Amino acid sequence: MRTRKSIKTKKLLIMIFSIIALSVISGQSSFGAPAGQVSDLQLLARAINGEARGEPYEGQVAVGAVILNRVKSSSFPNSIAGVIYQPGAFTAVSDGQINVAIDPKSTVVKAAQDALNGWDPTYGCLYYWNPATATSKWIWSRKIIVKIGKHNFGK
Repeated sequence: MRTRKSIKTKKLLIMIFSIIALSVISGQSSFGAPAGQVSDLQLLARAINGEARGEPYEGQVAVGAVILNRVKSSSFPNSIAGVIYQPGAFTAVSDGQINVAIDPKSTVVKAAQDALNGWDPTYGCLYYWNPATATSKWIWSRKIIVKIGKHNFGK
């Protein structure tokens, strides 16, 4: 006689293997992969999704540009992953939104590509914040260069 626990375990294993098999069969892109297994484009798109989903397209590109501006700055890590995963830098990392799978055809992917191609609507900014939700007094010491959507972008 099987115990309830062993039956539940067996059902769980069957479900896990089914999900894995369906993912392989469907050819799921790496946009659905864990954040540690994605390209710079995909990671940047996920960060934009977590930080600027619902913002105008230019605002999405701007968030991507800030990340890339930090990569170029000697004050920050020198890789996209290093900047994005810098402790406390992005809400999308701390609340797990960085791990949300995104549609490869979504605007955040195009915004990430535009930022990687050099579009910088922030004019070199290293910071952005939403004035309605920002709690850091320090961020308000940054000079505001441009406002796009709900975000201020500053240096």
